[in-house]
Amino acid sequence: MGLKGCELQLDNPWNTYYAGQTVNGQVKFTFDSPKKVRGIIIRFLGEANTEWSEEKSVTTSEGKTENEVTQLKGHEEYFKIQYYLLGGKNSSETELPPGTHTYPFTCALPPNLPSSFEGEFGHVRYTIKVTLDRPWKFDQDMKMAFTVIAPVDLNLNPRVKEPFKLELEKSFCCFCCRSGPLAVITNIPQTGFVSGQVLPITCEVDNTSNVNLTAVKFELRKLVTFHTNQPRSEKRESKVIIANLSVGPVNGGESRTFTQQMEIPALPPTNLLNCGIIALDYDLHVECEVSGPHRNLTGKVPITLGTIPLAGVRPPTQFTDAPSAVQSEDPSLAPTQPVSPASPPGGDGVGGALGWNVADSTGGGSLYPNIPPPQFVETQYRAPTIAGRDDSEHTQMIGDGAFAPRYPTFQFNNATAPPASQ
Repeated sequence: MGLKGCELQLDNPWNTYYAGQTVNGQVKFTFDSPKKVRGIIIRFLGEANTEWSEEKSVTTSEGKTENEVTQLKGHEEYFKIQYYLLGGKNSSETELPPGTHTYPFTCALPPNLPSSFEGEFGHVRYTIKVTLDRPWKFDQDMKMAFTVIAPVDLNLNPRVKEPFKLELEKSFCCFCCRSGPLAVITNIPQTGFVSGQVLPITCEVDNTSNVNLTAVKFELRKLVTFHTNQPRSEKRESKVIIANLSVGPVNGGESRTFTQQMEIPALPPTNLLNCGIIALDYDLHVECEVSGPHRNLTGKVPITLGTIPLAGVRPPTQFTDAPSAVQSEDPSLAPTQPVSPASPPGGDGVGGALGWNVADSTGGGSLYPNIPPPQFVETQYRAPTIAGRDDSEHTQMIGDGAFAPRYPTFQFNNATAPPASQ
């Protein structure tokens, strides 16, 4: 048999790195009999791929109408680093004895990489492939994926710190009689959040109409647009509802105020910076369902997801029936310099378990001393396999071949949201 097992071990327990960091690790081969090889190659690859098919009707020269299927693909390569751990391209054959053989490796990641992402019609993916270069036989490949995070510091975007008010209003005509308006005002204290945080929602309903409001529904949605290069095309992923809640009803002639919280799970940051073929956005969709033959009221609030939370935001206190005041930022917590992702997640550098070096450029200490450390949590959106376009039937996936990126997820010890106000 020869090759009994292969392990790829990274120096990071989450297999997660920030763009600009160095990946270190080792590969272990176990052989149960002597193995002849010309060399052992390791390859690090960062790339984005999109792919889907489109069907259209075409008319043939005979005048017949047929369906034609076109396969559309997009591709970007961010880096590719390859070298020999043993031997070389023109090396002579080497016989490895039975037992375990360990080879260390290292790779410095470029600083401008987009975050890992897995979607319906494409992905941004980072992989390590180790190849046993065998003379006169098929090469044997072992492959695994790891997560890369592009830091998105919400503190550097003034717009996401501001509160947002969404106002929806409608008057109804019933039996030739115009009623008073239904007014629904949704308030959130800011539009910038991170995974693990809760999104506080205050909803004020003033129903002076004669139509009942049966429910106000809130949906946190992920909106993804995929692009291809040749031919140029784009496709939107079906709107993915990440989290949802509902309040109500509010009958005609009534007024009520609801306060709720929506927890944000592990998700990739907004926009996928430095990726040109996948665009990622989030919003809070609001729909007011009304009784009778009337159209519902709808609106949306743009949401920005980062990897570094707003430094001046405090966890919300236990809700009351009245809308809470927007927290003001502590000027002493305001950042003065961008974050430098210099130490590994959970490292011992400044910031420690925070996952990146948050010291200012003068070495004067941490910029965000009161931000709690994140955990690195697998997202629910995973790839069933990491097999790629350049893999063969002889490529073996480490583990079961499935992959879910991990994203920094913060624990704020938020109060549990109570039921909708009565």
